[in-house]
Amino acid sequence: MKTYRLTIFEKDGAKKLDHSFEAGSDEEAKTYGLQLLQKQASEEKIYRCTSSEGKLLLFHS
Repeated sequence: MKTYRLTIFEKDGAKKLDHSFEAGSDEEAKTYGLQLLQKQASEEKIYRCTSSEGKLLLFHS
């Protein structure tokens, strides 16, 4: 399992969510990240999801 981090920002730069989670693959992490974005109603906010190796999996600005 690898560790991933999903961070969601407000327009003013304040963090709305900073969440670490584990997933078995990058694809599983993307799926989980998108589900969490939907649950938080944050698909249109600024966000990024990265792996512990620094790989950018999801990004919206």
